[in-house]
Amino acid sequence: MLLLSVTMKSLSALNADSRRRRGRYILFIYFLSVTFSFGLVRSSDEEALLRLKSKIDPSDTLSSWRKGSDFCKWQGVRECTNGRVTKLVLEHLNLSGTLDGKSLNQLDQLRVLSFKENSFSGEIPNLSGLVNLKSLYLNDNQFMGHFPSSISDLHRLKIIVLSGNLLSGKIPVSLLKLLRLYILYLQDNQFTGEVPALNQPTLRFLNVSNNQLSGEIPSNAVLARFNSTSFLNNVNLCGKQINVVCSNASITPNGAPSTGSKSHSKHVNKKLILIIVGSIVGLILMLICLVILWKVCKTRKTKKSQEESRELRSKVEVGTEGVVGGMGGEGSGIGGSKQGGFSWENEGLGSLVFCGAGDQQMSYSLEDLLKASAETLGRGTLGSTYKAVMESGFIVTVKRLKDSRYPRLEDFRRQMDVLGRLRHPNLVPVRAYFQAKEERLLVYDYFPNGSLFSLIHGSRTSGGGKPLHWTSCLKIAEDLATGLVYIHQTPGLTHGNLKSSNVLLGSDFESCLTDYGLTPFRDPDSLEEPSASSLFYRAPECRDLRKIPTQEADVYSFGVLLLELLTGKTPFQDLVQEHGADIPQWVRSVQEEETESGDDPNSGNEASEEKLGSLLNIAMTCVSLSYENRPAMKEVLKMIREVRAEAQVSSNSSDHSPGRWSDTIHSLPRDEHLSI
Repeated sequence: MLLLSVTMKSLSALNADSRRRRGRYILFIYFLSVTFSFGLVRSSDEEALLRLKSKIDPSDTLSSWRKGSDFCKWQGVRECTNGRVTKLVLEHLNLSGTLDGKSLNQLDQLRVLSFKENSFSGEIPNLSGLVNLKSLYLNDNQFMGHFPSSISDLHRLKIIVLSGNLLSGKIPVSLLKLLRLYILYLQDNQFTGEVPALNQPTLRFLNVSNNQLSGEIPSNAVLARFNSTSFLNNVNLCGKQINVVCSNASITPNGAPSTGSKSHSKHVNKKLILIIVGSIVGLILMLICLVILWKVCKTRKTKKSQEESRELRSKVEVGTEGVVGGMGGEGSGIGGSKQGGFSWENEGLGSLVFCGAGDQQMSYSLEDLLKASAETLGRGTLGSTYKAVMESGFIVTVKRLKDSRYPRLEDFRRQMDVLGRLRHPNLVPVRAYFQAKEERLLVYDYFPNGSLFSLIHGSRTSGGGKPLHWTSCLKIAEDLATGLVYIHQTPGLTHGNLKSSNVLLGSDFESCLTDYGLTPFRDPDSLEEPSASSLFYRAPECRDLRKIPTQEADVYSFGVLLLELLTGKTPFQDLVQEHGADIPQWVRSVQEEETESGDDPNSGNEASEEKLGSLLNIAMTCVSLSYENRPAMKEVLKMIREVRAEAQVSSNSSDHSPGRWSDTIHSLPRDEHLSI
């Protein structure tokens, strides 16, 4: 037994030693294989790029592409991850020849591929090996042939830009397989056939203009978002999006009736005549109906405005009744005052008080205001906002506060004295206020150019907006920061409700803050919760409305607004619903989704990435969860001005991006005033 035990222990020790040696051997082999394969990968990407260069760069424009050097630092290789090329951007380099599909497919870690604005010709090669590709830019070349079917199999693809080529054939229905499709630009080609019924809810940008497409544009929920600008110059297209009624007549691609025998041609001609006559009659009837409908709507709108004006006036009269004897009788003026109603008895109750020294010379009175036609602009937690058009034609904006009994009259007057003295090019000035027992009104200048919300996200009818060009972002950011710095110069004063709908566009399209300093007018005992659309502009420490807003909280709101400006996404719908209020995660997703191309799809300037990155860093500093780590608005303004100064120095006259500030402004709908 003893011998057997010793023997078993010896065998066990031997087996353990053998297992250790085998483990070390396996680990060694694994290390060698990983090292070897990593070297092969690097060598593979390098060789693929060099083969690609030999096909497309006869002039040796890519002179930095030399074997043995670090290919991750070669011109156009914008990004490498773990030694693999993930972003290849070769734009405006006058490269030519045909693309080598075999070389490209070896770069299977590519996320972004851009060859836009070169001189490539031939067919677009099979790209099925680029399984990780998210953004593809081949626009403004001389590619020919059909739409490459391999593109539809790249399931991670979000951005496809093939515009400005010589592509022909049909736009494939297989594009429906791309469930993440975000941008599809196919304009300025020679595509024929019908527009496929694209139904991806992620699709935000579409353009198939200047082709030879025909048939009815599908009117599903996704394609119904796009207007005629997405389908221009396709003479045989019809549908609701371009306001062209589709007929059932058989039409050939060149727009002429299909013909067979002579008798059949006559039959078709008669049918066409009947269709034309019927269309004309129908058009006349439709015009008559539209005129009648317009008159009815105009009558109703006038009646509604009169009712709102009467309601507003009656409320004010009720509030002043018993205090100043109503609104005054015939010939007595407002409240019987000999000076037009600007002074009242009983400690100023029921008075229309003009704020600034110059404002006291305003040529309208409370009675003029009450006779004005009122149009509702928006409703919020603090009250409702109206556009008031007086009989003289003068227009003002009137905010009717909801909590008319809070705060006390003296506190209300004291706060209005502070707000009324504020005058700055980036603030919407408070011109006058009115107070009575049951009514409080604030009078502002009217801004017909709409809000920053409408600039970023588009009007309700035009669908979604898109991120602005970096020059616009810098201009708006500096305007807003300047206005906030001015507000913060008054100790203890805050904006308290900063969001894109509370930024209006002035006469020169400068950005102006409104609704500032009004949070003391909210009843602290009110159980009403803030709307979801405004809650997530608030700093975490101030989302409880009982908490007093701080200047540090304004800095947080500014950071969120800056992110909204840079990305074109709303803090509520795109942030909370998708990422659970995790702002850093939101930013990462936006960077990956919308700015991962070599440049923004609407710009052509490499500097834009750097400028947007600088603004992004400023925004992320502002939205620090700890209020102690947020910079003061003075510091934020200084950082923005430094970025803008650098941008002005580095910009040049060749930057004619369609997304520049002036072009963005000219595309704005006038008199578009979303909720304040």
